[in-house]
Amino acid sequence: MISIRHFTEQDATIIQQKQYTETSITDIYEMIAEWKSNTYQGKYFEMFAITADDAIVGSASLYEHSKSVVSIGVEVYPDQRRNGYAAEGMRLIMNHARDLGYRIIQDQVRTDNQASIALHNSLEFETDGYVFKNAKDKDVLR
Repeated sequence: MISIRHFTEQDATIIQQKQYTETSITDIYEMIAEWKSNTYQGKYFEMFAITADDAIVGSASLYEHSKSVVSIGVEVYPDQRRNGYAAEGMRLIMNHARDLGYRIIQDQVRTDNQASIALHNSLEFETDGYVFKNAKDKDVLR
């Protein structure tokens, strides 16, 4: 069964091994503490573990842009991909966003990530075709 839950300190090692390999365990503990605040840059932000049968298979986040708009970020760990976890994680996080009152869910997809583009298409996301550079200088489709 796929579910989402908040990360805890007990998850620090798996986060370090699977997602933030260059980050110290101390810094990961600090990240988890920040995630628990549910804010980032003065806006609502929430970070979740995506789990399959209680094992963490990835992460998902919500970030508020306005009172009605939120963006979603989902990452499934490479060794767990192609199992449907991203699609189900996205559905769960979208439902959570709607429960919080957000009416518009937006996402950004790197133009070279065909799997993510296909996932978003399957979930009926729309694009206006606008491409821009993200903070990591990658081409992103909105």
